[in-house]
Amino acid sequence: MDTKKVKGDEEIVSIFHDVFDRKNTHSVKWDHVDQLFGGEALLPMWVADMDFKAPQPVLDALGERIAHGIFGYSKATEQTREAITTWLQRKHGWTVDPEWLVFTAGIVPAIAAAIQTYTKEGDGILLQSPVYYPFSNLITKNKRTLYDSPLQFDGQQYTIDFRDLEEKMASGHIKMMLLCSPHNPIGRVWRKDELTQLAKLCIQYEVLLFADEIHHDLVYSNYEHTVVSSLNEEIEQRTLTGIAPSKTFNLAGLQFSALIIPNKKRRQLFIEHLEKNGFSSPGALGIVAAEAAYQHGEAWLNELLLYLEENIAYLKTFIAERLPEITVIEPEGTYLVWLDCRKLSIDFKALEAVMQKEAGLALDEGYIFGTNGQGFERMNIACPLETLKEGLNRLETAVNRIKTRL
Repeated sequence: MDTKKVKGDEEIVSIFHDVFDRKNTHSVKWDHVDQLFGGEALLPMWVADMDFKAPQPVLDALGERIAHGIFGYSKATEQTREAITTWLQRKHGWTVDPEWLVFTAGIVPAIAAAIQTYTKEGDGILLQSPVYYPFSNLITKNKRTLYDSPLQFDGQQYTIDFRDLEEKMASGHIKMMLLCSPHNPIGRVWRKDELTQLAKLCIQYEVLLFADEIHHDLVYSNYEHTVVSSLNEEIEQRTLTGIAPSKTFNLAGLQFSALIIPNKKRRQLFIEHLEKNGFSSPGALGIVAAEAAYQHGEAWLNELLLYLEENIAYLKTFIAERLPEITVIEPEGTYLVWLDCRKLSIDFKALEAVMQKEAGLALDEGYIFGTNGQGFERMNIACPLETLKEGLNRLETAVNRIKTRL
């Protein structure tokens, strides 16, 4: 049943409180927790999908398409392009030529395709750890050379180490940079001045920039996302921007995303690479869902952000009052919270064992995001408050057990 909540004088009916059973739905998050973490009873708060139903207009559009009953080969249309470009203009102030869009079946496959299209074996590709772990996997599995410019951390916030970044770019070995914006897992929403400085370096040292902006709609009050490609024409011409409705509207399983490639020559090279590998278009349901989400999902998104902010407020209060050994890194965007557990004074592998065997939690361990993530945990708070409370209670029980052993 919907639960009413009050914000100011306005009563809002939440559509996010309901707990749904996601088991037996082919869910990676819920149905494979035993295989991936070694325990069926673990509460999964790891992979970045939400435990919320997609917007009703999306469900209605999918229902209508399914009722039609014929699922032949499909292709995105001008209507698809218009839905996306209108959204980008309204939400981000970014004017995108519809021709710049190239549709793919996910951002991770798109990054792999970009690496294969624009670099060769041995070329240097730069990232900023701790960062979304498929970045490093894609670099090494494609036999490129990984360069890391670790983010600086002062115990509360992460910042870009521009001196180190420039040193690595100036070496001449870096051909591409993978930028996570907003950044996963640390939750930073990069400021315009930070991105301007980064863009200047990419231009100066002729580094191609892949901006993974899949979380760009999930930004909290007092923060604003800047599309790096929109800063100036020079960086626009050397940037590929990855976007998708998957994080924003919880549609990851429908395998729809888009790359925005303003440079015509690079765009044609990317299209030729997709064609060489036999890819033509995302599936019919992904196209339908994307159109409906971008055209009619904004009200749902606005309420989602309110709910996520309430979950974050609850988590911060809980940890401050009952788990002072853990530091919450303030999330500016995404629904992923980065927890600094190093004050527990246990080895990062021991921390993993505690989370799984004693807390009964399946979280993303910090070390998978880079060695500078050791001692951290990533928690997905895009779930009903009831689920979040259960996860935090489990965490408290485990931490209390650790303290009794110290």
